[in-house]
Amino acid sequence: MAKATISRALISVSDKTGLIEFAKHLSTFGVRLLSTGGSAKVLRDAGLAVQEVGDYTDFPEMLDGRVKTLHPKIHGGILGRRDNNAHRMSMEAHDISPIDLVVVNLYPFAETVAKGADFETCIENIDIGGPALIRAAAKNHDHVTVVTVPGDYEAVMAAMTKNNGATDQDLRRKLASTAYARTAAYDSNIAAWFAEQQGETFRTRHTATATLAQSLRYGENPHQSAALYRTSPDRPGVASAEQIQGKELSYNNLNDTDAAFELVAEFNAPTVAIIKHANPCGVASGDTMLDAYRKAHSCDPVSAYGGIVALNRDLDEETARAIAEIFVEVVIAPSADAGARAVFAEKKNLRLLLTGGLPDPTSTGMSMKTIAGGLLLQGRDNGRIGREDLTFVTKREPTDAEINDMLFAFKVCKHTKSNAIIYVRDGLTVGIGAGQMSRIDSSRVAAQKSSDHLGTQNSIVASDAFFPFADGLVAAIEAGATAVIQPGGSIRDDEVIAAADKAGIAMAFTGMRHFRH
Repeated sequence: MAKATISRALISVSDKTGLIEFAKHLSTFGVRLLSTGGSAKVLRDAGLAVQEVGDYTDFPEMLDGRVKTLHPKIHGGILGRRDNNAHRMSMEAHDISPIDLVVVNLYPFAETVAKGADFETCIENIDIGGPALIRAAAKNHDHVTVVTVPGDYEAVMAAMTKNNGATDQDLRRKLASTAYARTAAYDSNIAAWFAEQQGETFRTRHTATATLAQSLRYGENPHQSAALYRTSPDRPGVASAEQIQGKELSYNNLNDTDAAFELVAEFNAPTVAIIKHANPCGVASGDTMLDAYRKAHSCDPVSAYGGIVALNRDLDEETARAIAEIFVEVVIAPSADAGARAVFAEKKNLRLLLTGGLPDPTSTGMSMKTIAGGLLLQGRDNGRIGREDLTFVTKREPTDAEINDMLFAFKVCKHTKSNAIIYVRDGLTVGIGAGQMSRIDSSRVAAQKSSDHLGTQNSIVASDAFFPFADGLVAAIEAGATAVIQPGGSIRDDEVIAAADKAGIAMAFTGMRHFRH
């Protein structure tokens, strides 16, 4: 494999982590150091011999530092091919020395934006010279090693030690790939910020950035490859959670756990959701977490086996002991006390994830789905319904208790695959019909499953979308529903309202649909 000896290095970094140790390693192999501004000062203060770029190019930094490395002696030294006679002759004619290692990380643009800096400050934190250096070095990776993150210093030092001051081609190609991904992500962040400043929701070209968190054993099925990428550290959830214990998370674990945690974040009272295949099989609020868990489990204890348990409050020892009575794959909560951790420590395979907080269900953002040859982007479903948003359309108005259950059920509908029908009684899901091809089937499936456990008598029923015909509502009435919450908006609303009035039940329209596919 082709080796490339490092004789001269250009160092210009904003993140100085590990820099001195790395530069000292370079010096042991006689590498000449070129550097700029703050990086040069750090190296010099550490007792290392370093030449300022301005002294090397005989051209000073100018325009408040905007121009310092944009010079032919720098870019010629990086881009010149050592195996090309014409390149070598041109470099010699213009007194350009080869630069074999480029160590650059970029101005902290994303961090500056995250701090709420003003427009001009954000603009000044757009790096120009850095991306140019990185891209040049990555293009000429046959001869040049490029390092863009401190985490790669170790690999370069190991290669130089093994190869007497040189790096091998495999490493240089890997680092070049990392470099192009870094500049692409950097530009993507800038493009997204600019679009936001201009009030553009959907740009002409969509780009997205994500960082590999871990490779997964496989995807939804063993023949599919998979990985987890993080897009934002700001939203508490499964992607940023700390795994306290348990075996490696699978693709399905991650997907289901995300669904569970986003659901419980909708509620203010202590609430537990038990999820199976991204659908709830039990959701309940209670006076305590133990109370909420016991209720959620009672909805469908058969389906709860091997499920995901999400809590919107800290996990305590008593609740942990109750959860540990059955086999569950994952438990996710904002935090857990020492007693709860000790209980779960006895179940080595159970994964415990702690997030440090709850996601904001009202926050904006985009969700993305791939289709053949394209992407579908939409705003996150952050719609919420309160009592003041309800329109009562039947002769009988619901009681306060029914209204509370209506609002509870409609939140669960939002996180259940369509067609979704949810029966609730006293802050507890007593029947869930998810993902059926017709709404009447969802009504019947939910009631049938519930008949083995809590039953749907004297419950309220929620539908994620309007009833296109009265038959779906009639099925819910036959199951024992006394009140209904649904979006409304069907051309047959009058027929549906008439069926509700005939049965003497109450019905409220929300005016908001919650399809979930």
